[in-house]
Amino acid sequence: MLHVVYRVGDLDKTIKFYTECLGMKLLRRRDIPEEQYSNAFLGYGPEDSNFVVELTYNYGVDKYNIGTGFGHFGIDVEDVSKSVELIKAKGGKVTREPGPAKSGSTIIASVEDPDGYTFELLERGLSPEPLCQVMLRVGDLDRAINFYKKAFGMELLRKRDYPEYKYTYALMGYGPEDKNPVLELTYNYGITDYDKGNGYAQIAIGTDDVYKSAEAIKLYGGKIVLEPGPLPGINTKITACLDPDGWKSVFVDNVDFMKELE
Repeated sequence: MLHVVYRVGDLDKTIKFYTECLGMKLLRRRDIPEEQYSNAFLGYGPEDSNFVVELTYNYGVDKYNIGTGFGHFGIDVEDVSKSVELIKAKGGKVTREPGPAKSGSTIIASVEDPDGYTFELLERGLSPEPLCQVMLRVGDLDRAINFYKKAFGMELLRKRDYPEYKYTYALMGYGPEDKNPVLELTYNYGITDYDKGNGYAQIAIGTDDVYKSAEAIKLYGGKIVLEPGPLPGINTKITACLDPDGWKSVFVDNVDFMKELE
């Protein structure tokens, strides 16, 4: 997993919040005036070795609908209470005070960024990948697990059912969750469809062969929305797809991506 992409209404304001309140670093920024948008990449380490956020600002658009399908981003922190105090001091919005998760003993808290995206802070100590989760809601968990295993080559790391709270979740990823970012898929009993809004965009994933990735996606029930091939202008080979719930992902050629970072 390379980065997660979503849209924000004020790039400078969001960068300030992420760097001052969440402790991220601004890794790079680019403006594409001919296409009327700007990007900023932020994270806890270099893009060639860390999962990062890619923020997109579209000229003149200051508000987005996040919808009901997107859940949260997860961040590992050493001390949730200290992190929350800092965020409050900087004017951030805390939506869940620190306390044990209702489905376990991990101390968590939830905060919102300036656009209303939720970040869940998890007290699990220092991690090589502090930006550790992207949570999305799905309408059929077994179908989603099967798709991400077979089409994306992810492992099912953990699956838990909480009948008392009427939901089940599965963690999918490319390695143990204490060292790698994961996709947290949540199924709420009886809900098969969600409003995806227009804020959250996609996850980008590295691949050695975008053409083979596209074939696997087609084979296991995904929909290709951008045929594999080089992007005009930068020549990085990518392909884009939708999973069975309509969530978008982009596969990026690993060699081309490293050249882009240079």
